[in-house]
Amino acid sequence: MDDFPFFIGKSSCLARHLTKDVYKRLCNLQTPNGFSFQQAIQCGVDHPDLLVGVLAGDEQSYETFSELFDAIIEDYHNGFKTSDKHTTDVDASKIIDGELDPKYILSSRIRTSRNIRGYCLAPFITRWDRRKLHELIVDALTCLSGEFQGRHFALRDLNQAVQKQLIDDHILFRPPVTGLFTSGGLARDFPDGRGIWFTEKKDFIVWINEEDHIRIIAMETGGNMKQLFGRFVRGLSEVELHFQGHSGTEFMWQDHLGYISASPSNLGTGLRCSVLIKLQHLGNDRRFREVCEKLRLEIRGTHGEHTESADGVYDISNRDRLGKSEVELVNSVIEGVRLLIKMETMLEKGLTIDELIP
Repeated sequence: MDDFPFFIGKSSCLARHLTKDVYKRLCNLQTPNGFSFQQAIQCGVDHPDLLVGVLAGDEQSYETFSELFDAIIEDYHNGFKTSDKHTTDVDASKIIDGELDPKYILSSRIRTSRNIRGYCLAPFITRWDRRKLHELIVDALTCLSGEFQGRHFALRDLNQAVQKQLIDDHILFRPPVTGLFTSGGLARDFPDGRGIWFTEKKDFIVWINEEDHIRIIAMETGGNMKQLFGRFVRGLSEVELHFQGHSGTEFMWQDHLGYISASPSNLGTGLRCSVLIKLQHLGNDRRFREVCEKLRLEIRGTHGEHTESADGVYDISNRDRLGKSEVELVNSVIEGVRLLIKMETMLEKGLTIDELIP
């Protein structure tokens, strides 16, 4: 018990659910691959204000440390229980009223993550396996054609100026500097074994070995969400078809948790549907964050997680990933963002939004 982490006054999922009794039962456990419970909680111990506070080092982490992980999953994913099963639906025809006002929506994107069975996840993968995965993924991506034909760049081959431009254009992920990456083991060997692949139009992008083995992203200027989701689904299908057929491997998937991710926050669909939106009036309203929370929407800065808003522009996305289908999540973002825009237009006119507060 002298080794129990110090969480007084903290509110992360880890702080809420890692009791001394749970710690006593789990503290010396490790998965068959050798990933330890101490490694799983390290990011949340070093940075106790992180929302979740744990990472999985392999697919087996969710079973070996289930006593803690199940409680965190139920907490974070809106009551998703161990008896529940995940659902999936990528039928783009079911996207409802899918065009958002371009006066307020600067751009939109949909991304998801995939991890390859038989390899450890990013917090625990070896240098050699990360390099093998990089080659495997690139070989599969070179098979894409038509609207999804693109080019691959290894991060270690990109100079700083090119990297900065791609980051500023919201195409490339940032170097690992946050606690989740450094304490969680995600930053090891960076940029070795990492890469990016994108089409000529830069509207379909694949990140290789960032937080997960693969991050698949579709981008769009403006807010035509139905068109965006359609391209996302077509591209995702192409990637999955060529990767599994080319490599003979499969993605980590379970009926209960859906697609497996290094972070419990990205289980299920792994899908994040987001818009960059101008809310210069609503963003200054004291109820803004409360409204988004009630709508199950997440607020980030203009350069993603752990960044700040610039000039009244916010990154708004779905909070949920697990227990709802891809179509449900995109439709929930469309509905929620449309309400935010309605509030913004009323505030612009000096009107009250009291009756619109959910």
